[in-house]
Amino acid sequence: MMNGINIPPVVKNLLIINGIFFLATLVFEQQGKDLADILGAHYFDSPKFRIWQPITYMFMHGSFQHIFFNMFGLFMFGGILEQKWGAKKFINFYFITGLGALALQWVVQGIELYQITGAVINHGNLPLDMLAEGKYNPAVYTDSQASTLHAVYFGGMVGASGAIFGIMTAFAVIYPNMEMMLIFVPFPVKAKYFIPIYIVIELFLGVARIPGDTVAHFAHLGGALIGFILAKIWNDKDRFYKYYE
Repeated sequence: MMNGINIPPVVKNLLIINGIFFLATLVFEQQGKDLADILGAHYFDSPKFRIWQPITYMFMHGSFQHIFFNMFGLFMFGGILEQKWGAKKFINFYFITGLGALALQWVVQGIELYQITGAVINHGNLPLDMLAEGKYNPAVYTDSQASTLHAVYFGGMVGASGAIFGIMTAFAVIYPNMEMMLIFVPFPVKAKYFIPIYIVIELFLGVARIPGDTVAHFAHLGGALIGFILAKIWNDKDRFYKYYE
């Protein structure tokens, strides 16, 4: 566990950088500029996609509640992992899980496009200029299909949630029996029970696709999956070397 309120350097810097990006978003918003649209991650075939977005999207958040819970998770679980792994290994883990989250989100979006258009890349067949304005040919696409196409090509993804889910999953792998006190549960719950249940809920919400739900649940699952794989590999390797020391 972390000693007192001594925050490891990488976690501390990530908290600061995320805070700066959030304040910048509010400042630019007052000036009528949508920073999240520029730095948030768009589908790789979107006209709004920029090469820096797979990194910058991790530092953008849509609301105070969004950044608060992500940073709380980073503080609670990330610090412990950084102390175990060291700064270099932890920062690599953070970005790899964040990129993994985006990758799975793109896969899901590609499948959605394929189901509607028969392709994952637009070869000039989709009138993106019309879709950008919310216009489409009702003889070709239903309202639901047009809404999905618009969301894929013009909706951005923001937040460190993918990396945070990776961190939480790694924590459950390495410290499965550590008990946590949760706000909505009156008794301590072991990490090996809480984290899997949380992930199953995300999977359900991702598959259910509840109307009005704009959360990128599959990005969360992508981060969790990569976090699980890395944590298992690194943890098993540590045990192997300790056994033969």
